[in-house]
Amino acid sequence: MARKVDKPSPGTADAPEKSANESSASAQNKAADTHKAPDKPKSLSDILAEASPAKLEALSKNLSDALLESQQILMSMGSYQAKSQLGAQTADPFGFGEAWSKIGAEFARHPEKMFSAQMNLWEGHLNIWRSFLTHHEEKPSADKKFSDPEWNTNPFFEMIRKSYELNSQWMLSLVSASTEIDEHTRRKATFLARQTAEAFSPTNFFSTNPQALRAMLETGGESLIQGLRNIRKDIARGHGRLLISQTDASAFEIGRNIATAPGKVVFKNELLELIQYAPTTETTFEVPLVIFPPWINKYYILDLKEENSMIRWLTSQGYSVFIVSWRSADHSMKDVTWDDYVKLGAYDVTRKVCELMSVEKVNVVGYCIGGTMLSSALAHMATHGEDHIESATFFASQADFEEAGDLRVFTDEHALSYIESRIDLHDGIMAGEDMGETFNYLRPADLVWRYVIDNYMLGKTPKPFDLLYWNSDQTNIPGKTHKTYLECLYRDNDLSNGQFKVQGEKVSLADIQLPCLFQAGRDDHIAPFRSVYRTAKRFGGDCELVLAGSGHIAGVVNHPDAKKYQHWVNPDLGDSIESWLEQAEEHKGSWWPHWGNWLEKRSGDRIAAPKVKDAGLGDAPGDYVRMRLEDLGVGASAK
Repeated sequence: MARKVDKPSPGTADAPEKSANESSASAQNKAADTHKAPDKPKSLSDILAEASPAKLEALSKNLSDALLESQQILMSMGSYQAKSQLGAQTADPFGFGEAWSKIGAEFARHPEKMFSAQMNLWEGHLNIWRSFLTHHEEKPSADKKFSDPEWNTNPFFEMIRKSYELNSQWMLSLVSASTEIDEHTRRKATFLARQTAEAFSPTNFFSTNPQALRAMLETGGESLIQGLRNIRKDIARGHGRLLISQTDASAFEIGRNIATAPGKVVFKNELLELIQYAPTTETTFEVPLVIFPPWINKYYILDLKEENSMIRWLTSQGYSVFIVSWRSADHSMKDVTWDDYVKLGAYDVTRKVCELMSVEKVNVVGYCIGGTMLSSALAHMATHGEDHIESATFFASQADFEEAGDLRVFTDEHALSYIESRIDLHDGIMAGEDMGETFNYLRPADLVWRYVIDNYMLGKTPKPFDLLYWNSDQTNIPGKTHKTYLECLYRDNDLSNGQFKVQGEKVSLADIQLPCLFQAGRDDHIAPFRSVYRTAKRFGGDCELVLAGSGHIAGVVNHPDAKKYQHWVNPDLGDSIESWLEQAEEHKGSWWPHWGNWLEKRSGDRIAAPKVKDAGLGDAPGDYVRMRLEDLGVGASAK
């Protein structure tokens, strides 16, 4: 039964996804929910009271060993920093401090604001003490970080938790109370406040994490020793840089248990490999489907396992599917530009598929930055009368960046200057490690701190998880291409404003008269659904928006058999996102069948399934997807 969508709160579009990088937090929680306490765990005081002399002796010895292990870690990290460029970095390369200094200046000009803020903080702490003195019972914290019973039953930890929650809320309230700062400053200050609050959570410090202390006491200190060993392994894996493990990478092999859909590489150039997948039905639709994934990370997010593979689902529905596998950049690609992605990607690939399949038109899909590139290419094709595209679908993709979310904090002059210095450091390449860190810290609670706690404080070994393996399989990006994306698109919004140039000519999204379907994720923190809606409104053809539950990854990759989440449909874009939401109907489960119905109408008749020709370039998944950062001679991983 369909029903109207609940209107999201004003902050929903920019809220952390509940996908990175992602990579859905809900999926990660199922794989390894480290913050969930065991059933009725013993209290710390009970564990200490029951500890035998032998257990305490073992604990004492392991604590001594842990001290030595810690010293070795500090020495190895110091040695690396001494011989690397890390020491040359500025303390605040993105200029977040300047944003907060503007807030401080406003409060200095208006002392009454500071007085009010200080009184609110003082009253908050008084209320905490009052609740302790009166033994007032309160509901446990809704924050999953504080699910351990000690946070609510142990007065010491309860005081720490309440003080932390109060101080975090107070810090964010300072941004809200500032009325004289511009929106960009507000965005940066809010981002820093959230990052600071996450970083200073008491769960991130061993001495104030009851779960870590319990593990240490119960194991006689073995968990602490194992955690320190995990740190050393991650430092070694990052060649001196702490590269936090999110999953057991040894459990996966591309082409063996992920990216296994059968097919062949049918075309290859210096930028990409084109894979054609083997049909799995006796007949297929006449018009083939060509997918342009992002070149940030790799294409097999759409072909992880058989049970969640979009590629396998599409072939089972009778589509002839092609996908681009982008090459991760090495130093030979430092001069590759956005125009090269358009020409060697969008133009050459779609023409090649028309040639291979003996058809006049193809349907195309663009995911994330792959969709942004495709949008610019389609606008250029429209200008030049190219008529070989039947329709376009966009997954979590933006061409209007006015409301582009948290990534905009990295597009002002401070941030761009720092990013350019990183590109220069790597001789014209944006290193995959730098990109990976950026996306992880967009969702630090789920992609950073949970693994600091699990791996280093609890001494756990990360569990195998295909989505996180993909998330860690990063790619290098040509520096010129990356700067175009950040400066011309994110910062200046040139593509939406008709000022972006493709092959030297300005292009307009309004010239794209194709039928288009835009998918957005309700909790997407990278391509917020409001931004995707603005993008759809810029196109000149018949456009439809589908809003999926979850975020940037899980909102897109949601196999119907999983029976997860929900989606909202409304064929009329209307005048505003609010009016679209008001009239949208909610349906349970995946949005793929709705897209399939839309796509089928634009895919021609059924014909005998064509065989995939052998171009002598090898089987899927090809060679480019197997290139790891350490193979490419760029960044710390290559040293």
